[in-house]
Amino acid sequence: MREHVESSVELRGALLRLRRATGLPVVFGGLTHETRGLRIGELNGAVTPALRGLAISAGSGLGGKCLALGRPCAVTDYPSARHITHEYDGPVSAEGLRSVIAVPVVVRRKVRGVLYGALRDALPVGERVFDAAVAAARDVEQALAVRDEVRELLAPPPPGPSWEEVRQAYGELRELAPKVTDPELRERLLAVCGRLETASGAPAALPGVALTPRETDVLAAVASGATNATAAVRLGLRPETVKGYLRSAMRKLGAHTRMEAVVAARRAGALP
Repeated sequence: MREHVESSVELRGALLRLRRATGLPVVFGGLTHETRGLRIGELNGAVTPALRGLAISAGSGLGGKCLALGRPCAVTDYPSARHITHEYDGPVSAEGLRSVIAVPVVVRRKVRGVLYGALRDALPVGERVFDAAVAAARDVEQALAVRDEVRELLAPPPPGPSWEEVRQAYGELRELAPKVTDPELRERLLAVCGRLETASGAPAALPGVALTPRETDVLAAVASGATNATAAVRLGLRPETVKGYLRSAMRKLGAHTRMEAVVAARRAGALP
């Protein structure tokens, strides 16, 4: 919450400087939020509350187009513009806006906000106004970038690898082990795989379930999202052979689909 307030202060200051530098009667803007849109939170020069708090969706209206494309957009006469959608004609007309420019605030290739400048006459926005709007957006970008860097420096160290990353590493080891010609090294790799299997905390293998090494290899590949063809390439097998191992494993595990087999193997302690 505090971060959002501080960012709004930067936005407010940039809009004020933009209006003073250009003489634009109305400037306004907003920052993006989690739903890929933005909300108009700052206005300067507005005579009605029509625009305040307006939620802008990516691709909708002039600001939404700017948000989606990540580049400045402008219209000379908003109500009759053909290259934008018109979901927001009501609030724009209530404020009496005609010529509007929208400039994105981009930090690390991500649009974080949009700054608007507007006239109440259908006149083209001059190059001086365009340059000033871009400069104002850059000021906000720099402020947000600095704040991001400070937050990253103060953030606690990231946690260790996720369990999904451990599973990915397990699958890669299972694929690598059969290709190792040194018997001792191959056994060591398989021993590491065994430790990863037991590290999941799953119960011991279910009675009657004894997967062969190749069935386990195929299930590990399937668990990583590989198709039969991809698993065949990784394991140096024919696709028909992979299908055979998969069917055998599914039968042993009482599974009806590939993913059911993966889930059952994990529950049985045969996969991490």
